Amino acid sequence: MEHQHYSHRTGWLRAAVLGANDGIVSTAALIVGVVGAGTGPREILLAGVAGLVAGAMSMAAGEYVSVSSQSDTEAADLAKEREWLEAHPEYELDELTRIYVERGVTPDLAREVARQMMEKDALAAHARDEIGITEVGSVSPIRAAFASALSFLAGGFIPLLAVIFVLGATRGTMITVVTVASLLSLTLLGVLSARAGGAPVLRAVLRVTFWGALAMAITALVGNVVGTTV
Repeated sequence: MEHQHYSHRTGWLRAAVLGANDGIVSTAALIVGVVGAGTGPREILLAGVAGLVAGAMSMAAGEYVSVSSQSDTEAADLAKEREWLEAHPEYELDELTRIYVERGVTPDLAREVARQMMEKDALAAHARDEIGITEVGSVSPIRAAFASALSFLAGGFIPLLAVIFVLGATRGTMITVVTVASLLSLTLLGVLSARAGGAPVLRAVLRVTFWGALAMAITALVGNVVGTTV
């Protein structure tokens, strides 16, 4: 009987959930804070659009730098490992054997497995079992940056669209509409991410909605305090 695994999805799922969640929460929190400060409709809309664009660019830049740094580190480790394999093949064979023995394989069998693995692809075997690198350069920094920016824009567009529909209404109405729309979006995001990753739905929903609501509440409080003071 076959059963499904979900760990292969963690890479793109993490980026998508992070981008969408950050887009919803940061844009909604910014709008709620600006509304709470008592600014006019034009300023509210301008702040929302500016926050959406700036956030998407920040996500893209951060993801690009992060993926590029990881790729550079992995490439450096592989280059060093390649040098050791060429200069000290027996030592590397012993090292791989010890790794398999520590995982519960008998010494003789571990030696044979290590030998066969190195005959097939020594660098791949050591990258996977010694360094922990399973896929080198599998994610392009450009694609990762683009995906993060898109997911942020998709998430952040929801609270922005919500405030556009009620722009010019009372502060309480705008805050309520943006908050409700954002929390519903976070709930949906939690459900989708849990189902995609095979995780408990309720836990994922509570996690994203709690932190989203907390961020918006704190920002609204700050906006009210600043608006009252100014």
